[in-house]
Amino acid sequence: MPAGAGTEVLYWSASPFHGPLSVAGVSMSPPTPGERGQGGLLPCPVLQRAAFWGGFVGGGFDLRDEPWIPVQLVTGEPVRLGLRELFKRAHEIADLQLPVPPAAAGLLRVLAVITARIGRDAGVRLDDAGVAEDIGKWLTLRRRVLKQGRFDPDAVDAYLDTEVPAGRFDLFDAQRPFLQDPRLTTQCVDAKGAPNPSGVNKLVLGRPTGINGAVLFGHFTDTAPVPVPAHEAVWHLLAQLYFGPSGQCTPRRITAQRAGSGDAAPLRKSVSYFAWAPQLFTTLVLAVPSPQAEADWETPDACPWEEELNDPLGPVKPVTWPGRLLTGRFRHAVLLVPSADHRSVTDAYITWSTHESAHQVRDPYQILDRRKDGAFQPREADGGRALWRDLDSLLLKDSLQDAQRPPCLEDLPKTLLPSLRVRAYGFEQDGQQKDSVWFQATTPTILQWQEETDPQMAHHVRRCHRLAEDAGTRLGFAAKVAWKIATDINIDASAKAKIRIDEKKPGPWATQALARYWSAAESVFWDLARPERIGAAIERPFVETALAALDEAIGPANRADIRVARARSRARAILLGLLPTTTNA
Repeated sequence: MPAGAGTEVLYWSASPFHGPLSVAGVSMSPPTPGERGQGGLLPCPVLQRAAFWGGFVGGGFDLRDEPWIPVQLVTGEPVRLGLRELFKRAHEIADLQLPVPPAAAGLLRVLAVITARIGRDAGVRLDDAGVAEDIGKWLTLRRRVLKQGRFDPDAVDAYLDTEVPAGRFDLFDAQRPFLQDPRLTTQCVDAKGAPNPSGVNKLVLGRPTGINGAVLFGHFTDTAPVPVPAHEAVWHLLAQLYFGPSGQCTPRRITAQRAGSGDAAPLRKSVSYFAWAPQLFTTLVLAVPSPQAEADWETPDACPWEEELNDPLGPVKPVTWPGRLLTGRFRHAVLLVPSADHRSVTDAYITWSTHESAHQVRDPYQILDRRKDGAFQPREADGGRALWRDLDSLLLKDSLQDAQRPPCLEDLPKTLLPSLRVRAYGFEQDGQQKDSVWFQATTPTILQWQEETDPQMAHHVRRCHRLAEDAGTRLGFAAKVAWKIATDINIDASAKAKIRIDEKKPGPWATQALARYWSAAESVFWDLARPERIGAAIERPFVETALAALDEAIGPANRADIRVARARSRARAILLGLLPTTTNA
């Protein structure tokens, strides 16, 4: 069989075919000469896949068994799995390997909800509302589930095959395609009533759309769209639902009005943080959010694939735990158009799903930062900001901070802390249409330094980070001062003269110096953020790193100029001012 085809269909040629076949232990008779025709597919009753002669027209793309999630096994082997095998082999999987971090952030929320449905002990599930009333009982249940070391295969099959209505995990199901709205074919139409899709380029992040779209990762045009393989289309479906833009979109006609604008997706321009264990099983169980007080406890919980389609003109459904909290806050509606063989997506509809105000709820995987008005908002993703600069927000308690760490990092089992890292998935965007860069990063095993467990180390990490930030801020200012002195002949370059910086003309040295500084400061940080350095003087390494970055930005040729030499001397003095007076040199 072809690589990656699994055991879902059997191929044969027009050559003679003799004897029965055995698939998964079930004997199958060979096709008759009339059935065999000129070659095609043999239907497999074990997997209940539709067949045809000459092309694949039925059966869709079943996410339960189609290999669409790339992972790395603990043995190091890369494979692609469907949902069924992913959960059954979660204890054998070391890492997710999705090449689109926004899709990974969305997928983990979907997987966390399914984990809550199938993770159980003595018949009690992690999403049991009765247990959730007492956080202590819920944490005890989670520990018992973790102790099992793997998901119950029967629980996985029961949820995927019985508890969820048929077809809901099919990417191209005619009635209820996974996380899609089939009504869009009749609601997204032009003035003449003809279908008005958005285009496959609109679906795939990184492809240009429209006549002025920038070419980022390949040459694609709306006049000659290139289909995307079905397994990749799922990734971009998730990314659109969680990170999609606000503003103008494909119009959707439900009433006499043909509305063509929508709101931003719930995770737009954000970064998500997950406790990351050596095996995916543990990662997923820890990703199940603890019960949240702001959830609606009177309304039954459900995910989009478990309930009926939403009413776009009706009220937004209450946020319930954990299903709607993680998968029920979408602001976009999407419908994928498959190729004839259902192996790829050739077009897509992307529009708004509701115009009602969204419920305000705390996402369990985000850091909250205090604004100037005292309120908190999710930390925005910054492609130029390394993950180590967020460590104090992940380790320290919230009480005395201007940042609140993600709830998913609270109440972690102490026995697991020495093995836990933090995985971050971010997407730098503006609030509307502009997408800049996405990223993925993983820390070392730093959660053992959380303040509840090791307060000395947690505050030492905070001190290292603060010193690094102070040096970076001072470097940016010093480089601007140096540029002003070097280029403005009317400036007084004496040591005590005040220099007024024109922020509209800061010069190139600050940007160049900071790029070099932050790249080098990370290794300095990890060298200092060690238990044996607690209480030691650690200011000088960051200052020296900033001085080196300043010199590199100015360049040796420029430093030969007398005015540049004076500017450099003034800038170095500004940086050296960060050192304690007894060591200032």
